[in-house]
This record gives sequence, C-alpha cells and structure tokens, in this order.
Amino acid sequence: GSDTMSIIGIICEYNPFHNGHLYHLNKIKEQFSNSIIILIINGYFSQRGEISLLTKESKTQIALNYGVDIVLELPVMYGTQSSDTFAYKSIEILNYFKVDKIVFGSESNNLDLLNKIADIQLNNKEYQKKVQELLKTGINYPTALAKALNISENINNPNDLLGISYLKAIKTINHNIQPITIKRTNSYHDLTSNSQIVSASNIRQKINNKQNISNYLPNISHQKIITPNYQTLFNLLKYQIITNKNLSKILTVDEGIENRLLKYINQVNNINELISKIKTKRYTYNKLNRMLTHILLSISKTDAQLPLAYIKILGFSLKGQEYLNQIKKDIVISLKPLPDSKQYHYEITTSIIYDLITSQNSYQYELQNKPIILNDFHSK
Repeated sequence: GSDTMSIIGIICEYNPFHNGHLYHLNKIKEQFSNSIIILIINGYFSQRGEISLLTKESKTQIALNYGVDIVLELPVMYGTQSSDTFAYKSIEILNYFKVDKIVFGSESNNLDLLNKIADIQLNNKEYQKKVQELLKTGINYPTALAKALNISENINNPNDLLGISYLKAIKTINHNIQPITIKRTNSYHDLTSNSQIVSASNIRQKINNKQNISNYLPNISHQKIITPNYQTLFNLLKYQIITNKNLSKILTVDEGIENRLLKYINQVNNINELISKIKTKRYTYNKLNRMLTHILLSISKTDAQLPLAYIKILGFSLKGQEYLNQIKKDIVISLKPLPDSKQYHYEITTSIIYDLITSQNSYQYELQNKPIILNDFHSK
C-alpha cells in the first residue's frame, strides 16, 4: 500500500536530460507517490564512450530540480564499460542505499521475456559456450547473443539490452530488488522524429546538424548544454595513441587492435575516420568508441577490475537528506572520496581532460567535493 515508502533506484546518463527523462520521472512519481527516488548518474563520458553534453554538476542540479531525492556518482572507470559492468556497478551502488525497486525504460516492456533471457545468460553453460563459438566466426557480440538465444522476439534495442544487464545484476546482487519497466515511447534508432519526446541520440544528432532542439528538452537543460571541441578531443586521443608504449594494457584494447590504431592514426583527421579505418565485422561502432575513450582516459585493464572504493553523493533534497541520515549508519562503504584510490584518480584526471575539451571548470567542482542541496539551488 501507499503507507510504506518505496525506495526507487534509477540509472541514467542524461546526455542530455530531455522530455523523455522527465516523462520517466513523472511516471514514477505518479505510480509511487510515497517514495524516495535515488538516481545514479554517469558523469563526463557516457557508456557508449561519448563526451557528455552536460557537466556532472548540471546533471545533478537538473535531477534535483525535477524531483530526484538523492543523486549518486557512477565512477567513470565503470561507467564507460560494457553494459554488464555498467549495470552491475550501478546496482551494486544503489543496493548500498537500500533500494527496493529499480525502474528502467524498455522498448518491449516485456519483463517476462527479459527475465527469461537474463536467466539463460546467467545460468546456461550451453548458451555461454555457443556465444564463444559464434564470436570465433568473427561476428560482433550483440549479434552472437541474439543468435545463441535463438528466440524470435526482437530484443536488439538498447534499453531492452541494458534491462537484461540490470536483471542479471539484480539476480546476482540482491534478488529482493523488484525490477519495474516503463515503456519507451520512442525509438533510439529513430534519429529524425520531431515529436516532443525523442531520444538523446536524436537530440545529439540535431545538435550536430545545427537544428533547434528547444522542443525536446526542458529549458533548464537546454541552457546548460555545452559544445565540446571534437578537434581537441581527437588531438588528445592522437597524442595518447602515439606516446603510450603500453596500449595493449588499456581496457578493451585487445587482439592486437593497437597495431591497427598505430597504422592509421596519422592518416585520419577525426574519430569517425579512425573508427571507419579500424572497424571490422567483429567490432560494433560503440565498442570501438568506448575503447578510444579508455585510451583517452588511460584506464588500464587491471584498474578496471578493482572493487568499488567509495560512493560519492552528488546531491540531495531535504527529503533525501532525511533518508540518508536514517540509513547512513548501516552503509559499510566510505561515502567520502578516498584520494589515494584509483577510482578517485580517474575521476579527477577525467575532469581535467573534460575541461580541456569543453572549457568548463569541472576540475574545481571535483576538488570542492560539495554535494548540491536542493534548497541552495532554488535560492540561487
């Protein structure tokens, strides 16, 4: 009943925050009027390896402004990894804050089907063997997954695939967490739609084409969008590729692809050209883009395996603060950044690299390490 409070976890990137995100939040508040909404957010780079069009600080302010109670940081070393790691770390962090529900968008909105696939992926050794065999034929991972599952329904949609990763994480970390889907009202693949709710990738495409995007996102979000300098991004990446003598130690630089990088880096002028030169059937565009981000940020394979060192609280409402005070004593991990940890090192260096590309002041924001409190924000 509505007398017990729901503690709801959501996992988002807000790149940028748009009307679809607002719809998602309003739906949750409608369904669970008595709830604490805890958001975990990716900061300066997205899970697909793209630079964020909103700073971590802006995302936090916007989320609080639209009714999120607590905003938590997803560290960049996990947030730029494949969907399984991204999902696992997000839910691991939310679980520390005692969430009892995870709400996520889904194209199919078919939780039974997603659960069935999650179970097969977790427990079925035959399936796992088949995926490995298919990968050896040179196809990419998403295609191999679909083939090995041998199911007729199309689950090749980004939110559904992420949803399966969330379900696997829930089953592994705390199976008492209840997953809830909200139907995605628009397609990620539809890059031309002009309805009020379009995907973040559609909005990014419109920005690239210099189209007006004001209809697709709240004004507070629109005002805070920044323009990265992609030439600077490419130059920094090129510098890393040419000078890093241990490219093969970088996360997802596998199977000798560093040789292809070194072969082509001086023949190309931007990231898309580089990707088209090194791309083969085996690699999706996203996977290569993510790999280039790992090179840019120098994330090593060994560091990427490290356990969570601390959880940073980016912001809260007064209601969120009250809840935090209730549960704080039960949280067995540091809620303060640990300056000696690799996790902190990557957060800080990423903010510096982000600032070089965007001319923001994120490094100072990271050093101040002050959670944003909703009241402060309203009085500004």
